[in-house]
Amino acid sequence: MIKFEIKRSMTPSDIAAVTGLLSVVETADSHRPLNDHLSIDLRHGGRTGFAGLIAWETNSANPVAYCQVSRGNDSWALGLVVDPNHRNETLQLGAALLSEATKIIGSEGGGHVHWWVSDPAPEHDELASKIDLHAGRSLLQMHVLLPLKQKVIAETKQIMTQSFRVGIDEASWLTVNNRAFANHPEQGDWTIETLMSRSNESWFNASGILLHYVDQPSHQLAGFCWTKLDKLSDPHLGEIYIIAVDPDHRNMGLGSSLTVAGLNYLASAGATTGMLFVDKDNAVAIATYLKLGFAIHHQEQAFVGDIAAS
Repeated sequence: MIKFEIKRSMTPSDIAAVTGLLSVVETADSHRPLNDHLSIDLRHGGRTGFAGLIAWETNSANPVAYCQVSRGNDSWALGLVVDPNHRNETLQLGAALLSEATKIIGSEGGGHVHWWVSDPAPEHDELASKIDLHAGRSLLQMHVLLPLKQKVIAETKQIMTQSFRVGIDEASWLTVNNRAFANHPEQGDWTIETLMSRSNESWFNASGILLHYVDQPSHQLAGFCWTKLDKLSDPHLGEIYIIAVDPDHRNMGLGSSLTVAGLNYLASAGATTGMLFVDKDNAVAIATYLKLGFAIHHQEQAFVGDIAAS
């Protein structure tokens, strides 16, 4: 028998139980089941707009499924994780958890919802339809072996970069990030608080945020490559976490140069595989990454829709 709990804040024991489930799923699927926004919210125990919905087997200390609701800047994020041994119950468990999750969103004014799914299957389409969501953006996770081939490095324009300086570069970084991602539902409209929440994470390393400044027309940040290293993964995974070029400096090849600079940094720090996400419809970016030696690892699908206030 399955019992369900709804947590508007998480105790340390709740977080430990859910983290255990996430670890099992990551091992089975070879990628993390929750994105950074959801993971950070979970580790903080839940902020305003948070809900953790947990499915337990009776007399077991290990959850079999977990659903999370997190409020973003102007939308809601959903996450659903099912234990690999209970994947045959994904429809039943997912329907129960997602139904309660949407009720919570409706009770807090409703709004636009994003639910990201890794390696989507037909049951995810069915679950999405049950809560009136439809397929939205698709992302590809791409991998490349590190270090890069010398031919790739030689064919890419090399640029000067400097590491992020805590207490100095925040304002210029936020300006470029928010201009570059002005229409992005998750990456745009960052505040200093959003940036600080990332800098407080255990994986944060200011040296891995590479900034490219230009002197013309005035000394300003033209773009950046934020890298993220996971030495606990096998192989050692180095991620191009965020890469952005200011709109005034696009179409100059900075994207490729920043990517190579970031991958070179990750290789020097011990990463043996480079990884990034790109929109499936962004043919130009995908072509650029393929040229650098990347290959598609897996797909992630967003299901989106609007939930009415209840």
